[in-house]
Amino acid sequence: MTRIWARIALVATLTLAAVLAEAQTNGRNGPDFDAWQPVATRAEQTIDADRASDRALEALRAEIVRYRQQFLDARDVNSARIETLQSQLNALGPAPENGEEAPNIASQRADLNEQLQALRAPRQAAEAAFNRANGLVSEIDRILRERQAEEVLALGPSPLNPVLWPGAILDLSEATASLAQETAAGWRNPSQRETLRTNAPLVVVLLGVAIVLLARGRVWSAMAGDYLRQLGGQGSGVWSFAVSLGRIALPVLGLYALSEALMATGMVGRRGAPLVEQLPIWGAVLLVLRWLCERLFSRQDDEALILFPLERRAEMRFYGTLLALLFVLRAALEALLEIANADQATRAVATFPHLILIGIVLLRLGQILFRNARPEPVTEGETPAIAPGFARVLRTLGRLSMLVAVIGPVLAAIGYVALAEAIAYPAVMSLALFGILVVLQRLSGDIYGWLSGQGVAARDSLIPVLIGFALTLLSLPLLALIWGVRITDLMELWTRFSEGFTLGETRISPMDFLTFIIIFLIGYFVTRLLQGALKTNLLPKTRIDTGGQVAIVSGVGYVGIFLAAIIAISGAGIDLSSLAIVAGALSVGIGFGLQNIVSNFVSGIILLIERPISEGDWIEVGGQMGYVRDISVRSTRIETFDRTDVIVPNADLVSGTVTNYTRGNTVGRVIVKVGVAYGTDTRKVEAILREIANEHPMVLAQPAPFVLFSGFGADSLDFEIRAILRDVNFSLSVRTEMNHRIAQRFIEEGIEIPFAQRDIWLRNPEALRPQEVPAMEAAPPKQVEQTETEMSEMVPDAPEDPDGPGDDTT
Repeated sequence: MTRIWARIALVATLTLAAVLAEAQTNGRNGPDFDAWQPVATRAEQTIDADRASDRALEALRAEIVRYRQQFLDARDVNSARIETLQSQLNALGPAPENGEEAPNIASQRADLNEQLQALRAPRQAAEAAFNRANGLVSEIDRILRERQAEEVLALGPSPLNPVLWPGAILDLSEATASLAQETAAGWRNPSQRETLRTNAPLVVVLLGVAIVLLARGRVWSAMAGDYLRQLGGQGSGVWSFAVSLGRIALPVLGLYALSEALMATGMVGRRGAPLVEQLPIWGAVLLVLRWLCERLFSRQDDEALILFPLERRAEMRFYGTLLALLFVLRAALEALLEIANADQATRAVATFPHLILIGIVLLRLGQILFRNARPEPVTEGETPAIAPGFARVLRTLGRLSMLVAVIGPVLAAIGYVALAEAIAYPAVMSLALFGILVVLQRLSGDIYGWLSGQGVAARDSLIPVLIGFALTLLSLPLLALIWGVRITDLMELWTRFSEGFTLGETRISPMDFLTFIIIFLIGYFVTRLLQGALKTNLLPKTRIDTGGQVAIVSGVGYVGIFLAAIIAISGAGIDLSSLAIVAGALSVGIGFGLQNIVSNFVSGIILLIERPISEGDWIEVGGQMGYVRDISVRSTRIETFDRTDVIVPNADLVSGTVTNYTRGNTVGRVIVKVGVAYGTDTRKVEAILREIANEHPMVLAQPAPFVLFSGFGADSLDFEIRAILRDVNFSLSVRTEMNHRIAQRFIEEGIEIPFAQRDIWLRNPEALRPQEVPAMEAAPPKQVEQTETEMSEMVPDAPEDPDGPGDDTT
């Protein structure tokens, strides 16, 4: 951890120096190529010699990066002027092949070419210098990475060698004794005792503050949490999180007061001062890791982020706190080894026991994670205690922890102490980082639930999940630093990313993408606002029907999104002419692989423009009948009378046969069929049916309903009522009401509704008499079979009745 902070401080210093140096050169016109040449030459000589220290290489790299940024900025100089000149040359057209050209045109062409070449010269020089600087930076990074790898993979003395133990014990004893001697020497120094007497009131006050904060800080945090809960949000995770932070902040302030009190005594010497100054940092690390364990494996089920059994959670809190304590002791051991100026053997012997303890704790933590992170089966509708995906992550962390717990001590025992440290300690920090991500994701869910009023239910909503995904992406650079990646490597990746990529003659950078997204989102929201205004305010006041209003709103949406995309592309400076080859290849792909999608898309536009069907129409297409509920660009949704949705491709609606029962208006015809017995007065039946049709409120008077005497059926005289309804959507209910009325009137008038009758003739009825049965049995099989066949032929089939069985056979 100390090395990481040292690297951060070094890179921050170098970066600040580069920024200041760049600020001094901002007033100059372009990069200073004369000053760059000696820097580049010195860098090449340093790389070839490969004898400079890491600090010198880092400083040289920072200087080269500053120049490289200047060259990168200079590559875009005069872009607008060059584009203008190029457009003027394009307007003149290509030069004639025979060289015969008007003098004024030739003179103008030559002048434009000369200006263009003069403007391109600085850009070409900046491009060449940029490539040279970029190569030098890559070479320095390669050297630094190779040195770092050699340091980590170096084989040193084995800590199991007993010969090394006395020397290591002696070095550590001398370092500890030197601290005590330094303090004793300070006490014997009259000036330091005078400093103690002078600062005694301040020391007492600081010690009192430290004792109070360390003793009562957690209690005061709990009291503050109770007060916050009284203000609102009782039981919310936001207040709980705020209280838990107070339990860290107040004790850390106490440790800081203690450190200042010790420094104010004047008894702390040069060697002990770093230890005392790092005391608040060590305390903060210990408190944060302990707080993290309490948040992840809380005693309360509703606050625990990883819901293991209660006993396992207690174990995880204990081993997590022990791991935090070992991590802090490791930092103290590093400081003590620095004081002792220990050699490699002493470091190996002193670090090995600590690695053993770290491995034991990691092994137990990994076992608990692997054995308890199993999603329990639950009934339908219940939420599992641990989500399946999260359980897989925990089991993977458990396996990796157990692997590190074994590999670290084994490597250290062999002699690869640096490699063991590079594996064990980053593993601990990675586990802590994972826990922090889980806590922050839960906090985001609690804040979102508090603001939206959803409460605990908001923890599983989409917004907290997206926030957790964003936090995971943001933590990747920190994870890379934990595992030894240099900050300059990350800065180099960001620089390469910021440079963008070249597409044709256009360089596209992340800022171009950001500009495109911002402009497009603005255009999208403006389009949605315009659609809302048209739908709710303007179009309802016109005489346009509902389908036409929907078509206008949809068309405005598509046109608005298209214009927003075009404006965003232009605003971002993306040259679409560079995509001509890609567009050509894409058109071929569309022609072969996406022709159905394009066909449906074009058909959707035709439907919105021509509007052969509209939302709310009753249509029939492809054997499916129902109401049009939604028309999109690719397909149309039809709600059938069974209340099911049918998705019909738009191409079927344009190229196929579609029956629209309500296109333009809802007027439609209904036909009601009925039959009466032979012998009934047909004029009376006609009058009754006409009366029934005229008295129904849904039947239009003009055109008047018509009663058709359709013909003489096999069993009845057939009639039909043909009436025009004001709303054909009620045809089923009208037919039902008319049938009820017909049945009632026919009963009142004594009119019979016949049913099918059939007469069955038997050719040999004596065969069915009891006394004739033996004779039939004695008949040959062929004769009996013939008799049965003849009987079946004489019995005609009854007609099918769509309304179910109801025939009577005589």
